[in-house]
Order: sequence, then C-alpha cells, then structure tokens
Amino acid sequence: MNEQIICSGCGIPVQTKDSDKPGYAPKAALERDVIVCQRCYRLTHYNEVPDVPLTDKDFDKLLDDVSKSDALVVMIVDLFDVEGSWMMKRKDLNHLPLVIVGNKFDLLPHSVNENKIKLWLKKEAMKRGYKPEKIDLMSANKKADVMRIAALIDQVRNGKDVYIIGSANVGKSTFINQIIRAFDGDEDQLITTSIYPGTTLAFIDLPLDDGSKMYDTPGIINPNQMYRSIPQKEMKLLQPKREIKPIVFQLKEEQTLFIGSLARFDFVSGEANHFVCYFPEKFTPHRTKLSQADDLYARHKGETILSPPSKESLEEVPPLKAETFTIAHDKTDIVIPGLGWVTVGHKGAVVTVHAPENIKVTLREAII
Repeated sequence: MNEQIICSGCGIPVQTKDSDKPGYAPKAALERDVIVCQRCYRLTHYNEVPDVPLTDKDFDKLLDDVSKSDALVVMIVDLFDVEGSWMMKRKDLNHLPLVIVGNKFDLLPHSVNENKIKLWLKKEAMKRGYKPEKIDLMSANKKADVMRIAALIDQVRNGKDVYIIGSANVGKSTFINQIIRAFDGDEDQLITTSIYPGTTLAFIDLPLDDGSKMYDTPGIINPNQMYRSIPQKEMKLLQPKREIKPIVFQLKEEQTLFIGSLARFDFVSGEANHFVCYFPEKFTPHRTKLSQADDLYARHKGETILSPPSKESLEEVPPLKAETFTIAHDKTDIVIPGLGWVTVGHKGAVVTVHAPENIKVTLREAII
C-alpha cells in the first residue's frame, strides 16, 4: 500500500501484516469500496471485539493534537453516568471554546425539569474547572435533538473545526452517525459503535460545508467508570434501554439494599427514610436485614436475587470495598458511577456503601 488507508469505522490506519495489532484487515478487504478493519467488522457483524493495546497515555497523546488546534470542543456527557463522564481536566484545552452536551436525556424520568438539569450540569462542570459557552441536552438517538445540537454547534464554532470529545460510551459516535444520516450521507461511511469502551481508536473526520471538519475522537476510559470492573460480556447490562423507573423503599435503620452483586447500601442508623433507586432495568434492588446481609451475599451472589453479574463473571469483578457516609442534606444522591444512584430523602442518615474497590462513590445534590 503506497497510500495510507484509514478504517472508516474506528479511524485507525489499516495494515495487512499483523492480525494481533490495531488496524489489521486481510488483503481481500482492500478491494471493497468502504474499508473497515477486522476489529470493526467483527464488532458490527458478530458483536465481539478483541483486545486492543491502546492505553490512557495513547488517548492523552491524541488530546495533545486537540490542544494545538484552533477549534471548538464539544464535550458529550452521559446524563445517566455524569460522574463517570468527566474527562481528566486538561489545562491546555482551556483556551478553546467549549460546549457541553448532556446525552441520554430520554433515560431520565419524563417528570424531570430540563432547565433544572441544565443548571445542575453547568454547576457540576464549573466545579471541575470547565467554562462552557453553552450547555444543552439531547438524546443522540433522536433526529430532532441531533439537528438542534448540530445547529447550536454551527452557531458557536464560527467557522472553526469541531472536536467531539468525552469518556467512553457517552454517545459521541452515535451523535455523529445521526448527523451523517440527517444530511443524507452515505450509510456505508457510518462510524462503528458498540457497547464496548474504546471502539473508536483514532480521529475520524466528517467534512463540513465550509471546508472545516468535525472530528470524532476516541473515548477516554475514565478510571471511575464501572466498565473497569465488569467483564465485557456483561457490559450491555449497564446500558439502560429505556426511561429509568424509580423504585422507592421506605427503610428503617439496620436494613440493606443490594443492587445485584455489584453494590450494597447499608442504612446503618437514622430515622426511617426514603431511598429511591435509579438503576438499569436488569438491576432490581433486593432488601434484607443488615444482620443477614453478609451471609446472604456469601450464599447467593451471582444468583437470581443478587444478579447481575453472573457468578462466573464475579470472579473478574474487584472485591467490594465499604465506605460510610453521613447524609448532611435532604435529597442527596449516592452515586456509583456507571451503575446508577440512590436518592436519600432526608438528612441525618448514616449509610455504608459497598462497591468495587476501584469505584469512587460520591455524594451530590439530587439530580431529580
């Protein structure tokens, strides 16, 4: 190959020599009109993905290129996993204009006030040192939402290139594919999307009308995301498929809620309190007495009442680590990034949370 060929699915340069390295494609694949690497082909047709030796340093190096550009940065945040969505703060990106878009708004209960979510998201962004020029919400699966966000980006970019950035699985590639469809682009040119983190491996560019470009970028795998703690075959269970329905428990002290085998909330002490659970549909909370919780987990983890994940998959999940919180404000969310959250109704509750040891459990003002 004299001219470098880029995989249209993940953006990696195509090579035909080593099937164990990124970008491999058999020579016969180079005869196709649209060329994708073997990895993207397997993802699309068989929903499987081999390991790819890309590291956080690789992703960080790609962001160095963004920092040297004169472009608009659009950060997409997963509204169901806001804490896991924030990228590590890059001071060298501060000079670039920034738009933050909260994706998967359709997963939140319909009763949620959109303006309240926008104000809350802006507050969270600024707390982390970001200074967005605009904040908006969307569902990347809805054409009308995508067209509205595309118009906002076009208004703000002022002729500049655009980089779509964000942590793994927030919906960057889905958003760009919707733009391609909306403007009657070639369906064969759609970017590979999947439930697996790190599907996009390099910059993928989409030409804009004025000669500028929009770039899809690899998803940074946030170390706080639950994807770090669960086997690939179970990852789809962390992705809600429809609007999250809150499940309400009225708990007394010394009661426990299990969320599958991935999390446990012990109501250690306090007056009777409301615990409202927001988790993907496969995770049905199970209530028991605190005094019985250890024994129940030992006997039934990975089984019907304490699953997912499966007992087999639990062998790959880091051990649960306990952390105790005293709830200081009414309506406080206890968040397990990538899994969901529990809203505690009233202050004064002492709650011990068990989660995989690499997961950073956090408290926040209730989002709903």
